[in-house]
Amino acid sequence: MAPVLIVGGSAADRSRAARAQIPADHTIVRLDARTLPFTRVDAVVFPPAPRTVLIEGISAAFPDCQQGGTRLVLTQSTYLVQKWIDRLDEGDRIVATADRAALERGAPEAFQRRGPWQHFGLINTEGTEDTKDVLESQPFGCIVSLVLNRPAPKLLAQAFSASDPAERLRLCREAAALDPECEVAQLALASASRETRDGDAARAALDRAAAIAPQWEAIHYERGKLSLVYDDLAQARDAFQRAADVMPTFSAAFSNLGATLGELGDPAAALQAFRQALAHDPRSFAILNNIGVVSRELGRLDESEAALRRVVAIDPGFVFGHYNLGHTLFLAGRYADAIAAYEDGRRCDPQQNPRQGCRLAIVRFAAGDTAGAERDLWRCVNAAPAEEREDLLLEAYEIAQAVITQQPALGAERAFVDRIGAEIIKSE
Repeated sequence: MAPVLIVGGSAADRSRAARAQIPADHTIVRLDARTLPFTRVDAVVFPPAPRTVLIEGISAAFPDCQQGGTRLVLTQSTYLVQKWIDRLDEGDRIVATADRAALERGAPEAFQRRGPWQHFGLINTEGTEDTKDVLESQPFGCIVSLVLNRPAPKLLAQAFSASDPAERLRLCREAAALDPECEVAQLALASASRETRDGDAARAALDRAAAIAPQWEAIHYERGKLSLVYDDLAQARDAFQRAADVMPTFSAAFSNLGATLGELGDPAAALQAFRQALAHDPRSFAILNNIGVVSRELGRLDESEAALRRVVAIDPGFVFGHYNLGHTLFLAGRYADAIAAYEDGRRCDPQQNPRQGCRLAIVRFAAGDTAGAERDLWRCVNAAPAEEREDLLLEAYEIAQAVITQQPALGAERAFVDRIGAEIIKSE
């Protein structure tokens, strides 16, 4: 059965609406959202089917308090929700409630219909009629609350709701000491250690977690993320591959695998990984952007254009979607379309990226608008930081030279290219 997310109204409104979504013959499995990330899905013992998993206040399952770009995978909704979907039988159901604002803070992807959220029906109880009388008379199967017999989950829930990384690390250490055979505690400790820049402690905790649960994909994923911090691309590739092998619906594992393969100079394998990621997260503009870029590197300009047009359709404010589309269209020789794409990017780019502005100038030059090229190029070059100026000139000179080679008629505009060359010599 399709899962359901209920928002709007009061907590009581959402709770009543949730129970209206539970079939009468289902056993209700009630889960605590705060400890949900720290409970191994694979270890949960379910009652016989059919079942409805009820998660009230699901936003509490996605705390986002870590700093420095660190976030434990267990608290990321696209992973956690996908794990629960994978765990249930076809006739089972997930019914979740949430305060909209709280869920948007911790898991904005829920309302973008990203990853597993694409499967959820959305119900807004704001302004709906009270169904209390109907619900009280409706028969239900038994209600089973998941009882946690281990101390770690509650401590970890407290740890990842803390704003202070040092306090988070202290609580994770306490959880790991209280339950040294709990792989979840070790994984959480690894993440807290990475957040505080203690790579040795993070590796040690990951090793302990892997010794306890060698087939848990979350461990391999966190090992891959840690390997990236230390630029060990080969180990990161192997870790992300292992995570993806264990959990074929793990979109982020495939996405990170693709990015790592790209850095290792294997664009064909990277493209394959990105496509696997997209299969389980088809509305991810980041994955589509990567597909567009790698397809372009492989000379597949039609595929690149198709992916990048989806990027700007999904998120028109993502400036590099426009810029990347412009570059693909430029390589395809469609200069007017390329100019339009670059201009769309410039309109929504608060940084007015100087490199992209210089690239737009070269596209104008290729289209025969030398005056526009002069205007854009020197405005962007002169506004760029001093340390970036020469690099911008070198790139512009190289591309402009290639344009003249491909279009001999532009030889009459050679002065544009010569001026760039003269500025490069002057800056040496």
